Amino acid sequence: MSLNKVLLIGNLGHDPSSRYTAAGLQVVTFSLATTERHKDKETKELIKSTEWHKIITYDNLASACVNFLHKGSKVYVEGKIQTRKYQDKNGVDKIITEIIANNVQFLDSKEESTMGEPEQTNVTSSNNVTVDDDLPF
Repeated sequence: MSLNKVLLIGNLGHDPSSRYTAAGLQVVTFSLATTERHKDKETKELIKSTEWHKIITYDNLASACVNFLHKGSKVYVEGKIQTRKYQDKNGVDKIITEIIANNVQFLDSKEESTMGEPEQTNVTSSNNVTVDDDLPF
Protein backbone atom coordinates (compact mmCIF):
# COMPACT_ATOMS: atom_id res chain seq x y z
CA MET A 1 0.00 0.00 0.00
CA SER A 2 1.18 3.53 -0.71
CA LEU A 3 -0.11 7.04 -0.20
CA ASN A 4 0.60 10.24 -2.12
CA LYS A 5 -1.25 13.11 -0.48
CA VAL A 6 -0.30 16.70 0.22
CA LEU A 7 -2.16 19.40 2.19
CA LEU A 8 -1.15 23.06 1.87
CA ILE A 9 -2.42 26.42 3.06
CA GLY A 10 -0.86 29.47 1.50
CA ASN A 11 -1.22 32.49 -0.75
CA LEU A 12 -1.18 32.73 -4.53
CA GLY A 13 1.95 34.33 -5.96
CA HIS A 14 0.21 35.43 -9.16
CA ASP A 15 -3.16 35.25 -10.88
CA PRO A 16 -4.03 31.73 -12.09
CA SER A 17 -3.07 30.89 -15.66
CA SER A 18 -5.45 28.96 -17.92
CA ARG A 19 -4.95 26.91 -21.05
CA TYR A 20 -6.71 24.09 -22.88
CA THR A 21 -5.33 20.75 -24.00
CA ALA A 22 -5.79 19.52 -27.57
CA ALA A 23 -8.72 17.46 -26.25
CA GLY A 24 -10.40 20.62 -24.88
CA LEU A 25 -9.68 20.01 -21.18
CA GLN A 26 -9.11 23.21 -19.18
CA VAL A 27 -5.88 23.27 -17.18
CA VAL A 28 -5.27 26.04 -14.66
CA THR A 29 -1.98 26.55 -12.83
CA PHE A 30 -0.93 28.87 -10.06
CA SER A 31 1.98 29.24 -7.66
CA LEU A 32 1.30 28.90 -3.96
CA ALA A 33 3.60 30.24 -1.24
CA THR A 34 3.70 28.52 2.14
CA THR A 35 5.67 30.29 4.85
CA GLU A 36 7.00 28.81 8.08
CA ARG A 37 8.17 31.00 10.93
CA HIS A 38 10.42 30.10 13.83
CA LYS A 39 12.75 31.83 16.26
CA ASP A 40 16.49 31.34 16.06
CA LYS A 41 17.53 29.64 19.31
CA GLU A 42 20.59 31.84 19.79
CA THR A 43 19.54 35.26 18.50
CA LYS A 44 15.79 34.93 19.22
CA GLU A 45 15.31 36.51 15.78
CA LEU A 46 12.17 35.54 13.86
CA ILE A 47 13.13 33.59 10.75
CA LYS A 48 10.74 33.10 7.84
CA SER A 49 11.16 30.36 5.27
CA THR A 50 8.97 30.37 2.15
CA GLU A 51 8.41 27.42 -0.18
CA TRP A 52 6.80 27.85 -3.61
CA HIS A 53 4.54 25.13 -4.98
CA LYS A 54 3.24 24.78 -8.52
CA ILE A 55 -0.45 23.83 -8.35
CA ILE A 56 -2.31 22.28 -11.29
CA THR A 57 -6.08 21.96 -11.51
CA TYR A 58 -8.31 20.46 -14.20
CA ASP A 59 -11.82 20.82 -15.58
CA ASN A 60 -14.49 22.19 -13.15
CA LEU A 61 -11.94 22.79 -10.40
CA ALA A 62 -9.77 24.68 -12.89
CA SER A 63 -12.71 26.82 -13.97
CA ALA A 64 -13.56 27.78 -10.38
CA CYS A 65 -9.93 28.62 -9.59
CA VAL A 66 -9.45 30.85 -12.63
CA ASN A 67 -12.76 32.63 -11.98
CA PHE A 68 -12.44 33.26 -8.23
CA LEU A 69 -8.75 33.29 -7.29
CA HIS A 70 -6.25 36.10 -7.78
CA LYS A 71 -2.77 37.06 -6.67
CA GLY A 72 -2.65 37.05 -2.87
CA SER A 73 -5.71 34.81 -2.36
CA LYS A 74 -5.43 32.50 0.64
CA VAL A 75 -6.33 28.89 -0.20
CA TYR A 76 -6.24 25.37 1.16
CA VAL A 77 -5.07 22.85 -1.45
CA GLU A 78 -5.33 19.09 -1.22
CA GLY A 79 -3.83 16.84 -3.86
CA LYS A 80 -0.92 14.63 -4.83
CA ILE A 81 2.71 15.25 -5.71
CA GLN A 82 3.77 14.55 -9.28
CA THR A 83 7.31 14.79 -10.62
CA ARG A 84 7.88 14.76 -14.34
CA LYS A 85 10.67 15.26 -16.80
CA TYR A 86 10.56 17.45 -19.90
CA GLN A 87 12.90 19.15 -22.34
CA ASP A 88 13.11 22.93 -22.51
CA LYS A 89 13.34 24.92 -25.76
CA ASN A 90 17.09 24.26 -25.90
CA GLY A 91 16.69 20.50 -25.53
CA VAL A 92 17.92 20.46 -21.94
CA ASP A 93 16.27 17.90 -19.66
CA LYS A 94 14.40 19.45 -16.73
CA ILE A 95 12.63 17.90 -13.77
CA ILE A 96 9.65 19.63 -12.19
CA THR A 97 7.59 18.78 -9.13
CA GLU A 98 3.94 19.81 -9.13
CA ILE A 99 0.87 19.41 -6.95
CA ILE A 100 -2.13 17.99 -8.80
CA ALA A 101 -5.03 19.44 -6.81
CA ASN A 102 -8.31 17.61 -6.27
CA ASN A 103 -9.68 19.94 -3.58
CA VAL A 104 -9.30 23.71 -3.25
CA GLN A 105 -10.93 25.77 -0.52
CA PHE A 106 -11.01 29.55 -0.90
CA LEU A 107 -10.11 30.95 2.53
CA ASP A 108 -10.34 34.71 1.95
CA SER A 109 -12.98 36.46 4.00
CA LYS A 110 -15.53 38.63 2.22
CA GLU A 111 -13.59 41.75 3.15
CA GLU A 112 -10.29 40.36 1.78
CA SER A 113 -11.71 38.99 -1.46
CA THR A 114 -12.13 41.37 -4.39
CA MET A 115 -14.57 38.85 -5.87
CA GLY A 116 -16.93 38.98 -2.87
CA GLU A 117 -16.77 35.21 -2.37
CA PRO A 118 -17.97 33.72 0.90
CA GLU A 119 -15.51 32.38 3.43
CA GLN A 120 -14.17 28.87 2.82
CA THR A 121 -15.75 28.11 -0.52
CA ASN A 122 -14.90 24.48 -1.26
CA VAL A 123 -14.31 23.11 -4.75
CA THR A 124 -13.46 19.46 -5.27
CA SER A 125 -12.59 17.49 -8.36
CA SER A 126 -12.80 13.74 -8.63
CA ASN A 127 -10.86 13.76 -11.89
CA ASN A 128 -7.61 11.82 -11.89
CA VAL A 129 -6.34 13.39 -15.08
CA THR A 130 -2.79 13.22 -16.33
CA VAL A 131 -1.82 15.53 -19.14
CA ASP A 132 1.20 14.35 -21.08
CA ASP A 133 2.29 17.43 -23.00
CA ASP A 134 5.79 18.41 -24.04
CA LEU A 135 5.26 21.91 -22.69
CA PRO A 136 5.82 22.68 -19.03
CA PHE A 137 2.91 24.66 -17.61
